[in-house]
Amino acid sequence: MRIALKNGTVVTDKLSVCNLIIDNGKITEITDEVPQTDKEIDCSGKIIVPGLIDMHTHLREPGQEYKETLLSGSEAAVAGGVTTLCCMANANPVTDDSALAAWIVKRGKEIGLADILPYACVTKGMAGKELTEMGILLQSGVCGFSDDGKPIISGEVMRRALEYSKYFGSYIACHEEEPTLSDKGVMHEGAVSANCGLRGIPTEAESVMIARDIELARLTGGRAHICHVSGSRSVELIRRGKADGINITSEVTPNHLTLTDKACADYDTASKVNPPLRAETDRQTLIAALKDGVIDCVASDHAPHHKDDKFMEYDHAAFGMLGLQLLIPLLTAQIHAGAYNWVDFARFTSENPAKILGLTNKGRLNKGFDADITVIDPVTEYIYDEKVNRSKSVNTPFWGKTLKGRAVLTIKNGKTVFEI
Repeated sequence: MRIALKNGTVVTDKLSVCNLIIDNGKITEITDEVPQTDKEIDCSGKIIVPGLIDMHTHLREPGQEYKETLLSGSEAAVAGGVTTLCCMANANPVTDDSALAAWIVKRGKEIGLADILPYACVTKGMAGKELTEMGILLQSGVCGFSDDGKPIISGEVMRRALEYSKYFGSYIACHEEEPTLSDKGVMHEGAVSANCGLRGIPTEAESVMIARDIELARLTGGRAHICHVSGSRSVELIRRGKADGINITSEVTPNHLTLTDKACADYDTASKVNPPLRAETDRQTLIAALKDGVIDCVASDHAPHHKDDKFMEYDHAAFGMLGLQLLIPLLTAQIHAGAYNWVDFARFTSENPAKILGLTNKGRLNKGFDADITVIDPVTEYIYDEKVNRSKSVNTPFWGKTLKGRAVLTIKNGKTVFEI
């Protein structure tokens, strides 16, 4: 079926009010003309971007389906404009064998909403000791390797992981946390944690591990992707590493671009996340680093939890918050504030993730590329509540809040998978 998205603002290297034509699952034209089509969709006043690619989610299946499933996670993804999502390996059991990895890929295709690309564990059982069978796992369809949720404490294991992943043309997605520095901490270490009487996690718990892994990437020539960067010093280390030509990329979450440790001051456990929300100076540094390309992309770190995991004292509550349906409104707020523009948005939500993942026909609105497309209404306001939320969980500080900007149409391989 030939479909025309008419009169929308199409985001490529520039903004153009024109028509985008889809045929047989591919983008065939971006034109001022309206050729004969089977269906026309008026996108006046809307922003048309490549389908979002979220490199960091937790979908909880298998083993914790009461928090999230591959189905509910896919539904939340497309409602948030995400057409490709990578799920971390820390389900139960963890994804450290090829059969489970292949099942996740197969299940994602059966659901048919978004592409689900699983990470495999770096180490067996996520125990940090013995490497998984990387070559076999890659054949099963994994997108990379990560023990996210846990740091790889052993420098020797991390070195070998970088060497082996390089051999197979893959990479390590690094959860950067020095556990003896973060031990029993529940929020950012600073004035707010002191006032709250909560044990803090210093920014150095992140930066010292980033420094180590940059040096190991230098030593091995392997590729390290640094997950959920949160601190100013971490940004500086990444900046220097890239200037030295070391093969590193990095991501930041919308939560760390939007919130600070002050969100923890009322002991709302929805604000408890790892790495923790940092100080305002860190937030501003992250915004600037994303704009200038030191940080490559935005990833949600979507981490659903059952209400019982959060309805307890702050010290004992689980880390993590939702993210799949918050990518667009939180980044739209940054655009309205003048931090970014829509070309920037497409770069760090689609183009750069596609490059990191090696997805050659995704990430841009180019002729011949897959018709993975998100149409955004940048001004609509709505309350993020049970009527909007597609996740099985509700753990977010934005629950019940008024947001601006949302996906109104999500197209996957030329087929509508979400529409308002």
